[in-house]
Amino acid sequence: MEPKFKLISSNNFELFESRLNEFIQSLDRDDVVVDVKFATSALSSTIEFSALVHYQHTESWDD
Repeated sequence: MEPKFKLISSNNFELFESRLNEFIQSLDRDDVVVDVKFATSALSSTIEFSALVHYQHTESWDD
């Protein structure tokens, strides 16, 4: 299993939340979110919201 990462960011909180939700919903049933790192950065007139999602694809068990 190779680790995979997805960086999601936006300076609009609603757009950031929407992008994060869309990514999580796009994961396969056998994908596992290992960790999420969240950060904010102050820019000149706004705030940048960022999330680094660490996920892995697992193999399903067949009966």
